[in-house]
Amino acid sequence: MTAPSTDASEPSAAALAEPVERVGRGWTASLSLANGAIWVGWYGPLQILLASQAEDFAPGSGMSKETMLAWVTGAGAVVSLVANPLFGALSDRTTARWGRRTPWIVAGAAGGALSLLLLAGAGGVWTMAAGWCLVQLTLNAAFAAVTAAVPDRVPRLQRGSVGGWLGAAQILGVVGGTGLATLARGVGGGYAACAVFTLVGVLPYVLRHKDLRLPVSDRPAFAWRPFLNSFWLSPRRHPDLAWAWLTRFLINLSNALVLLYLLYYLRDRLHYDDPEQGVLILTAVNGVTLLATVVVGGVWSDRVGRRKPFVIWSGVLMAVATAALAGWQTWAGAIVAAAVLGIGFGVFTSVDFALMTDVLPKAMDRGKDLGVINVANALPQVAAPVLAAPIVTYLGGYRVLYLVAAVIGLAGALLVGRIRGVD
Repeated sequence: MTAPSTDASEPSAAALAEPVERVGRGWTASLSLANGAIWVGWYGPLQILLASQAEDFAPGSGMSKETMLAWVTGAGAVVSLVANPLFGALSDRTTARWGRRTPWIVAGAAGGALSLLLLAGAGGVWTMAAGWCLVQLTLNAAFAAVTAAVPDRVPRLQRGSVGGWLGAAQILGVVGGTGLATLARGVGGGYAACAVFTLVGVLPYVLRHKDLRLPVSDRPAFAWRPFLNSFWLSPRRHPDLAWAWLTRFLINLSNALVLLYLLYYLRDRLHYDDPEQGVLILTAVNGVTLLATVVVGGVWSDRVGRRKPFVIWSGVLMAVATAALAGWQTWAGAIVAAAVLGIGFGVFTSVDFALMTDVLPKAMDRGKDLGVINVANALPQVAAPVLAAPIVTYLGGYRVLYLVAAVIGLAGALLVGRIRGVD
């Protein structure tokens, strides 16, 4: 297979046309590596480093480590809610000679690496929160551009497989970020390792593959009111997009509730001897089973030309595994739940991404619309701490937390059936 031509002198329609030529393996591999590098920058902190800093800063602050971590991650998620669609919209309108997406991938990754280094020097909760907000701001610029490259370049019946490889890179980024944070044996070293990988990982894509350029003549005139109004995608006008968004939000909220306090769950509930190592083991187990299904699920979905059954049954499987965490609170139970969650989330990751690109309303707004859709990834990071902190502290602890997460995930899976325009 060969990648479509990417010469900067292409006709103006190329940047906005529905792609028909299949992308090659090199393009897919380098974009997947860039995606994985961004997730390293997110999940090294989320899985290990922020929790370690919260534990160090909590004494004498008047907050528990759980509450401090919830506030910091929640603040970062609020920034992500705004940053992803905003940078997606800006990339839609970018007419640089390097293309619409590439400048934002480079700037976002470089800014993310610098922000991670600044976060390493945090001396308290306020500088910790500010550093994490900067990480979210910059890495979301890169992430919005990476995801928008798929509907720009990949034909519909290849998006499941490409989404599978992006999903594989995502979980490898989660595992890699967790591994770098753990093996560095120190907060500063962990942040430095994640920063270097985040920056280096985007280079193969931006150096080897020219982006599609949007001529100035094709850029719509700018006015503040229409620009701001464009971020509202009416559920009445676009019902399939609304149901797809809600499905993604609920399943990601369920997953966020599982992951948020994983380190504390192992330490305080299961009394695991080395909880940081335990997080790494569970993440690796989850990653292995996810990798076993993420590409297969996407390719299978492309071949049969259907999306919804894959999303429904993967969501149901994840809900069952989450419920098992509530009823089987042992280390063995955690291992099994991590494995089953990986199987379900692998299929969901690839096929749901393809489903989202299938319901996008306009070619001109792909980056912005995917950014709005990606709010369904970021908003759970805000909602999860708000739900989880009082449940763990006052309303029944981890057993109730995981039951609530299971019910939310099951609701998300079943609502996929409301999407009418996609098989």
